[in-house]
Amino acid sequence: MKGLWLLLVLVAVANAERVFVGDQVIRVNVQSEEDVQFLQALEAQQEWELDFWLHPVSPELPVDIRVPRSSLSAVKEYLHAHNIHFTVIIDNLQELLDEEKAEMEENQMKERSTRSFDFGAYHTLETIYSWMDTLVAQHPNLVTKQEIGRSYENRPMYVLKFSTGGSKRPAIWIDAGIHSREWVTQATGVWTANKIATDYGRDTSLTSLLNTMDIYMLILANPDGYVYTHTNVCHWHSNRMWRKTRSKFSGSVCRGADPNRNWDAGFGGPGASNNPCLDTYHGPSAHSEIEVKNVVNLIKSHGNFKSFISVHAYSQLLMYPHGYSCNNVPDQPELDSVGKAAVQKLASLYGTSYKVGSICKIIYQASGGSIDWSYDVGIKYSFAFELRDTGRYGFLLPANQIIPTAEETWLALKHILEYVRDHPY
Repeated sequence: MKGLWLLLVLVAVANAERVFVGDQVIRVNVQSEEDVQFLQALEAQQEWELDFWLHPVSPELPVDIRVPRSSLSAVKEYLHAHNIHFTVIIDNLQELLDEEKAEMEENQMKERSTRSFDFGAYHTLETIYSWMDTLVAQHPNLVTKQEIGRSYENRPMYVLKFSTGGSKRPAIWIDAGIHSREWVTQATGVWTANKIATDYGRDTSLTSLLNTMDIYMLILANPDGYVYTHTNVCHWHSNRMWRKTRSKFSGSVCRGADPNRNWDAGFGGPGASNNPCLDTYHGPSAHSEIEVKNVVNLIKSHGNFKSFISVHAYSQLLMYPHGYSCNNVPDQPELDSVGKAAVQKLASLYGTSYKVGSICKIIYQASGGSIDWSYDVGIKYSFAFELRDTGRYGFLLPANQIIPTAEETWLALKHILEYVRDHPY
């Protein structure tokens, strides 16, 4: 077994692909505020290269940690010594990654042979961008593909605009994939875009909305990061667990900033790091990441967005501002009511349970987030989804859950869209 592990590592090094053979994801069911503080201190240390999938924030919420194989013994002994109880929820991360990769390759062959697009599969950036062209060609009077700028590595950032005419009409913004490893979000974005295009003219409620409002969808909000999460012969490096952008910063060997800590909303405050090597690094300044700046420029130049919705994974949450402060925003009662009605719609399909609340109160204090910025610039109906699941697969949600996830999320999204349509301001 040891020889096989060494062979896999050597093969991966030759291809510069990050491997996770023997890595485990453990879940700590936090018992007290002391446990939270202990785990927060553990998160701050870098010796064991721990990757916190769910962060320590309160005694009511579990903490999920990816532990590298090389650190497993030390970490488990350390937790036991401090009476921190945990369970292993993913025994060997690489096994899930291998299954995911094999499934993608099989799907790619099937799509090539049938010249079709499978909405229940994960796709590369190139395939998604090509599919966008197909969608536009199928619905030329409704959908346009617009480049809003380029990424750090000079990839185009495309927005799908759904509009029946007019300029700068009241609009709704939806983005996905700002954290690149959250693959179910980009896949849900693709399914949702197709749903909007095909239901126009058939669904009376959606049709009435698009007759008066526009929808902008950014399915790949972090294109460089997304490409980096994929193994591809054209790209020498990859890391399926990559979260950040791919920017370079002077004075640091570590790359990338967390694009959801980079917005000018409590920038640099609690829940964001000033260490470029951490996943929550906020970047050198607000809007330093071009991927964020491109969205800011579009939103500001348009000037008439009424809703801003960002789609993340995982945890099954629907959240509203603020993240940088735990004080209630002025519209908290209305946002909470809209959110609770939306997750009731979502649960009606498969029974999936979501929690609703402000970012700060339902998960943790997090500064520099996108929906805090959108709310603070006057976009009242600002929400963030955390899609399936609650930890069994985490960021590696099986492809057979893409369509069920997208279907139920659409019911919640549609409720929010209808509410925004019916409550102009």
